[in-house]
Amino acid sequence: MTEQIPLNDGATIPQLGLGVWQVDKGITAQVVGWGIEAGYRLIDTAEGYQNEEGVGRAIRGAGVPRGELFITSKLRNGAHQRDAALKAFDDTMEKLGIEQIDLFLIHWPVPSRDKYVEAWKALVELRQAGRIKSIGVSNFNQDHLERIIAETGVTPVVNQIELHPHFQQRGIRDFHARHDIRIESWSPLGSGRLLSDPTLSGIARKHGKSTAQTIIRWHLQEGLIVIPKSIRQDRIAANFDVFDFELDAQDLETIRGMDSPDGRTGPNPATASFLF
Repeated sequence: MTEQIPLNDGATIPQLGLGVWQVDKGITAQVVGWGIEAGYRLIDTAEGYQNEEGVGRAIRGAGVPRGELFITSKLRNGAHQRDAALKAFDDTMEKLGIEQIDLFLIHWPVPSRDKYVEAWKALVELRQAGRIKSIGVSNFNQDHLERIIAETGVTPVVNQIELHPHFQQRGIRDFHARHDIRIESWSPLGSGRLLSDPTLSGIARKHGKSTAQTIIRWHLQEGLIVIPKSIRQDRIAANFDVFDFELDAQDLETIRGMDSPDGRTGPNPATASFLF
């Protein structure tokens, strides 16, 4: 069973979860149902994924008490102004069909619009009202984090960022550690590009595991929260079957050497300005 990671507000989060980015809304309930059946208790969605309703159906049909599940969603980029943020949150809760969400994040800072501090204040307000247990951010660079902390006095519990062996984000990990902000890895398999990497495949063969399982295990041993995604039942189950082996010191050193400043596969938070 996955470890529970403590957050800076006293809550805990499962270290291994299921992401549903790019999962078609027509199959989301089935995919999440398979995940819960396989043992996942953290489910990560977003307003921008347009599949929150499917996650809600899976929650209601899972046969698992709501208190055992940890549900995350995210505020869409076009709703950073306070009133828009509050309305967007209401829409999320209606689609999920739950009374309180475990973790709600600002999806992207969109610095060109300069509204992310206002959005953060809206999340603080919702948490104080008891509608959100924990609040955090996604794709925030260090300067974005420093600003919201300075202007509100409230530190996010989580920053969900692109992170994988080819883009390990070592440069900002110390800042997160000093402020007790947990890092959650999205695109943990490098958008699938790492699955054919010969170095990682060699480490996987050594342990009798798949390359995906090996990469997920690396995230866990690095102390990261990780949310791999698949729409295949067998792979969803296999991605959770990572608790019966450990990477050794040589494995970890080898993977550390794979880091590249050019390894990013997604948008750069400093310049990303898309709205959804």
